[in-house]
Amino acid sequence: MSKKINIIGSGFSSLSAACYLAKDGYEVEIFEKNSSIGGRARQLEIQGCKFDMGPTWYWMPDVFEKFFSHFGKVPEDYYQLEKLNPAYRVFYGQDNQFNVSGSLEEIFDLFESKEVGGANKLRRFLKEAEDNYTIAIKDLVYKPGVSAFELVSIKTIVRLGRFFKSIRKDIKKLFKNPDLIQILEFPVLFLGAKPQDTPTFYSFMNYADLVLGTWYPKGGMYSVVEGIHALALELGVRIRLNANVESIIIDNETASGITVDGKNEHCDVVLSGADYFHTETLLPEKFRQYSTEYWAKKTFAPSSLLFYVGFNSEIKNVEHHCLFFDKDFDTHAHEIYDDPKWPKEPLFYASFPSIRDETISKEGVTLATFLIPLAPGLEDTEELREEQFNNIMDRFEKLTNQHVKGNVVFKESYCVKDFVDDYNSYKGNAYGMANTLLQTAFLRPKIRSKKLKGMYFTGQLTVPGPGVPPALISGNLVSNLINKDYK
Repeated sequence: MSKKINIIGSGFSSLSAACYLAKDGYEVEIFEKNSSIGGRARQLEIQGCKFDMGPTWYWMPDVFEKFFSHFGKVPEDYYQLEKLNPAYRVFYGQDNQFNVSGSLEEIFDLFESKEVGGANKLRRFLKEAEDNYTIAIKDLVYKPGVSAFELVSIKTIVRLGRFFKSIRKDIKKLFKNPDLIQILEFPVLFLGAKPQDTPTFYSFMNYADLVLGTWYPKGGMYSVVEGIHALALELGVRIRLNANVESIIIDNETASGITVDGKNEHCDVVLSGADYFHTETLLPEKFRQYSTEYWAKKTFAPSSLLFYVGFNSEIKNVEHHCLFFDKDFDTHAHEIYDDPKWPKEPLFYASFPSIRDETISKEGVTLATFLIPLAPGLEDTEELREEQFNNIMDRFEKLTNQHVKGNVVFKESYCVKDFVDDYNSYKGNAYGMANTLLQTAFLRPKIRSKKLKGMYFTGQLTVPGPGVPPALISGNLVSNLINKDYK
């Protein structure tokens, strides 16, 4: 008889793990507390318009291809991809804005136009970034974080310095133009830490950005969730919605099931793709690996204030993805990491997917998602949210030279307390634990419980870290460990 695995949560890492485990012959059932699958990548529908609630960037397409190839599939079996060109637009001021092209040669031209010798400097920078990407994807991120020796190889030893220098220092050594510096520092924000605290090894994110490019799955990122969901069903995975896990059953110091809405659901292995901290609160204290003090000392990636907005007019002078860097980067970062508070002049991001995808909106309505990174754990009120919305919309109108606030037909917000309520997220963080030097690989919370047999974890608080591609990889890593232990 095949072993039964109960999975808590239905985010990318849980869906990924479920597919791998089902293919390996396990009986797999997912328990999702919300009414739809996807975790942070759920879809929000307002008046017939569809929004990605969480991730909107499709980067590192090779990771998705590798995932589907394990099952004899390709991404296009489940969703259609388009490479964006331009990839995104960056606003530095009313008269200082430009597109980052989907063509590498055009990006070289842009860097040369901003700084003499900029093209050759970027070529050197990206050559090292490609080297880092190859090592990261082929040698490091598919390691389960069990031992420090996973990082030890000839390739990593000769590049040891890249783990101890900051990416900001390396970028500023090459470039002087502040606009170019911000373009190169931007991708590490996906890792959840300040550029000065992120090892230069993570320049592989620049390779993902500028070389591999930015893609868009028709229907939004939720179409990727639906694709992996369809694959999971093909493999025999069962999924139960509105199933809130209240506790983890323990028998002879082994996780033997979960209690869902008052009913025991027995199994051989419990795998949690839910918030790691929250999952351990479902256990008696003696089986918890990490104390409250442990979590409090960790550097967490930001939370977010998001607005899902419909306009009854065309939005001009924007691209699919837009970054608004018209205020000081370091001041906003200080208000997130060093002195947590609501930002006075935040940088923000905006997405306008309906300008190229008519399937997600209705006629005459332009969709926009606005995102402001915030410190986790902040007080969260409707008044504070509205104050931030008015701040960024005033700047948005000025920077894009148009008046649109009067054209809002609907608006919903999502912030710290929603992350807590919907995902049991620690302090309402949006992206998990930051990938700083001391929170990388084997230094992250473990995939396999050290105190309870049959208890495993996957997702953004464990290996390899935050982001959608790492979540897919995390599902692979935990399935491999379970196979090692049970087959």
